[in-house]
Amino acid sequence: MKIDTFGVEMWMNEWETKCEFNLAETCVESLTIDQLFQISGKNKKDLSEILNLKMTYGEIKGSDRLRAAIAALYEKQTFENVLVTHGTIGANMLVHKTLVESGDRVVSFIPTYQQHFSIPKSIGADVHFLKLREENNWLPDLDELKQLVIPGTKLIALTNPNNPTGSLIDKEMLALIAEIAAEAGSWILCDEVYRGTDQQGTGMTASITDIYEKGISTAGMSKAYSLAGLRLGWVTASHKVIEDVMIHRDYDTISVGMVDDYLATIALESVDRLLERSHKITRGNLNYLSSWLDGETKLSWVKPRSGTTALVKIELPIKSYDFCVTLLKETGVMFTPGAAMGMEGFIRVGYANNPEVLRAGLSRVSEYLKNI
Repeated sequence: MKIDTFGVEMWMNEWETKCEFNLAETCVESLTIDQLFQISGKNKKDLSEILNLKMTYGEIKGSDRLRAAIAALYEKQTFENVLVTHGTIGANMLVHKTLVESGDRVVSFIPTYQQHFSIPKSIGADVHFLKLREENNWLPDLDELKQLVIPGTKLIALTNPNNPTGSLIDKEMLALIAEIAAEAGSWILCDEVYRGTDQQGTGMTASITDIYEKGISTAGMSKAYSLAGLRLGWVTASHKVIEDVMIHRDYDTISVGMVDDYLATIALESVDRLLERSHKITRGNLNYLSSWLDGETKLSWVKPRSGTTALVKIELPIKSYDFCVTLLKETGVMFTPGAAMGMEGFIRVGYANNPEVLRAGLSRVSEYLKNI
């Protein structure tokens, strides 16, 4: 199977260890195990339970306790609707491989995470794009979607909250998208890995799997929950979809590992406190980023409503890749070039890192921009 080079991941692989200020990071500042235990009210006795874990494969679908904790993040789901995977990236791959066959029509919102069009393309699907536009605040035009989602369309794929723009499709619009899908008999795969990071209220975006019977949600521990090192994600869907995905999962996963399962369970059983920490970081940092951008005449944006990234337009006579490479080499600050996401003329700014890192990095960018 041939597949396109993954633009964003190639960029991160090349430069992430060479920067001083990582403003390309998409995870809320990562936790240490000690911090996780403090937040969840655990102690050394709880940590010592790991010593008694026998290193078998564990429960193949994920432990019942973990799947129950995941199901509690949704309005209408039970543990039987949850399948644990190797990260959200593993969940997305499994769903695409399960649903999509050669010749199937797939509609992908763009910009998005590249999995959602490159994997179907590699399978031989007929991939069509719904382009999100800056003038629409990076939200989908539903009239355009109706034209693209013709009867027989197999799958609609999107990220919500959106990566890289931080736009947020609310419950009402999700319901309208579900109506369009239902009329065509289509599945919806909604990558919800940034769910929990809304800038308002509880921070918890409505999930497609609670809205639409053919809706499939993927998510994981990396972004809102600050535990990318666990490499743990999940698929939430109807029992039939879970069983079908299991057929593919048996070939490349078996299980996710008992230590990861245990630590993710502890985290999600204290989800309110975990998200409280995340909101303090993301909401404070976005306010700072907004104020900073107000003073930068060569940059503009649509302010995110959720997520951990912003798509920022660069008003400069330079390609985004060249801008990001030169910036990194001269200042140590790392952004992600829009070219890596098919969005030339933009950069993706990650604003969920340590607040001190964000402020120091942006200060260096300001000095750099003065000299262009």
